[in-house]
Amino acid sequence: MKDNRYNRKKMYVKAYSMSELVIVLCIIGILILLVLPNQTSVVSQAKAIEAQSMLNHLYGLQKSYFYRHSKYTTDFEELGFEPAASISEGGQAVYKVEIIEASTNSFKAKAVSLSDFDGDGSFNTWEIDHNKLLKETIKD
Repeated sequence: MKDNRYNRKKMYVKAYSMSELVIVLCIIGILILLVLPNQTSVVSQAKAIEAQSMLNHLYGLQKSYFYRHSKYTTDFEELGFEPAASISEGGQAVYKVEIIEASTNSFKAKAVSLSDFDGDGSFNTWEIDHNKLLKETIKD
């Protein structure tokens, strides 16, 4: 009897080599790196909508308070404004809102981002005043 071990033909399955797979992964990585900088601006714009929304809401509360008391206030409780819980507090807010100044005729509030969106060391800041002038004072 013949030994069947020697009669078997070696069969290979068609597949890609390791170097071909590494080249494809490198190309995909380069394409992702080209797309990411464009996406970070979209993400920061979407997050800035949160600041704008909170400041517009605060403006409305300040105006309502002004019509009742003939002055503006720095106290969130008097306004009925409850800032959203930040990410560090278990919430989802990305901005911290504060009232910078309030007098009988004017107020100014700002929202500062809690994180640096693009890693350049500056934190995105928005401000609103009694004239509803909403502006971005520090871009990120």
